[in-house]
Amino acid sequence: MATISDVATLAGVSTATVSRALNGKATVDPELSARVVAAAEELGYRPNGPARNLRKQETAVLALIISDVENPFFTAIARGVEDVAHAAGYSLVLCNSDDEPDKEREYVDVALQERVAGVLLSPTGNTDTTELLDRNTTPVVAVDRPLPERTSDTVLLDNRLAAEEATLHLARRGYRRIGCLPGPSGILTADERLAGYRDGLRSAELPGSTTLVRRSRFKAEGARQSARSLLDRPDPPDALLVANNVMAVGVLQTLADLGLRPGRDIGVVAFDDAPWTTLLDPPLTVVAQPAYDMGAVAAQLLLDRLTAPGEPPTTQTLSAKLVVRGSTTR
Repeated sequence: MATISDVATLAGVSTATVSRALNGKATVDPELSARVVAAAEELGYRPNGPARNLRKQETAVLALIISDVENPFFTAIARGVEDVAHAAGYSLVLCNSDDEPDKEREYVDVALQERVAGVLLSPTGNTDTTELLDRNTTPVVAVDRPLPERTSDTVLLDNRLAAEEATLHLARRGYRRIGCLPGPSGILTADERLAGYRDGLRSAELPGSTTLVRRSRFKAEGARQSARSLLDRPDPPDALLVANNVMAVGVLQTLADLGLRPGRDIGVVAFDDAPWTTLLDPPLTVVAQPAYDMGAVAAQLLLDRLTAPGEPPTTQTLSAKLVVRGSTTR
């Protein structure tokens, strides 16, 4: 790892000048400052921040960067990570990327500058983040989604199989025009759930329903609009598979606006068994993901990586469970 002396040598200045330049001191000549910044970038040098003693184990901090702090799924992942990390003597810093690549990269950059012991990340799919991580030796574990173009320890869910089983459940309940709100294109979890939905349609011999798909962000408002566009069709779906619980809120709002009751008028299955899903009338049929376990497994993988950095990366895939309730009972 590059040191401040390495930067000073490459830039042809003193270490004091390097320190002043990287701390934005106005007393440094702009030309010298530019040379220092260029040298630091070339060497991948990052000045020590408040966590500069981490490598000596005087402090121990892990960074968890999740996609949506408002989503109970990611809250449960964070709880699993925190429990395992705390038991091992580590503190946890939680960051929320909002599924925005620039925000994700900013948080990763800060985590690396502060020299956290390790990073757990639910990636947006941004290759710039991968390139940033590749320039550093900090251990990284991806959770829920893999890092693009990088082999690292990863904890995933079998999304495709879970979506197929949910679609087949709807077909067995007599629904024939099954729609799907899988989430945004390019996000692996969304793409896999769409693929599983299509697998289920083929198995149930319902190919005509493949046109009943609407993409949107993993947000309630996007799902509300997408559900409305499907239900306003001359041949609307009689059931919906929804990619997560936040989107399910938007779908349920649309159904209420249209006077449609889950189960009686339209079947609904959503990923994630959020606490409120049993409080509805009727309760919501869900694909329950082992979110806490995903976080706990990811944290343990990261701790293992810290003690055995030379071991080959592993991918652990967990299974979901279909929980049948009233929203799919006609």
